[in-house]
Amino acid sequence: MMTDLALAMAHHVLAFLLAAVLAAEFAIARPGLRTADLPLLSRIDGLYGGLAVALILIGIGRVLFGLKSWEFYVYSPFFWAKMAAFVAVGILSVPPTLKIIRWRRAAAGDTVPDAEIRGLRTFLKMEAAVFLLIPLLAAAVARGV
Repeated sequence: MMTDLALAMAHHVLAFLLAAVLAAEFAIARPGLRTADLPLLSRIDGLYGGLAVALILIGIGRVLFGLKSWEFYVYSPFFWAKMAAFVAVGILSVPPTLKIIRWRRAAAGDTVPDAEIRGLRTFLKMEAAVFLLIPLLAAAVARGV
């Protein structure tokens, strides 16, 4: 029972941290972004990836060691919809990461071109929109819907 509680707590904290880091990335990646701010943006993007991996590992722990059996999850269509949304968020996070890496390598001029920032922000908005589905689907999973 305590293992399940610890895993659930860790899972929720990581999910909220992931949302906060996505919001921070969105706040920093705005028109007028200075090349001097790219190392910070890169660290935040790396933290986002690290938190996502930790969330996956804790989630696997919940499935394997939580109070609900693995069958509870694998036969739930909402669980698989939640996993699909998580994968979609991961796929949507790749282009921004690649852009940030490219910008850091180039680091020409004082600012990143605003047109490129707008493209990156479009992906971040799509990530946030799909990310919003995850806790909604998680609520359905938790209730055995």
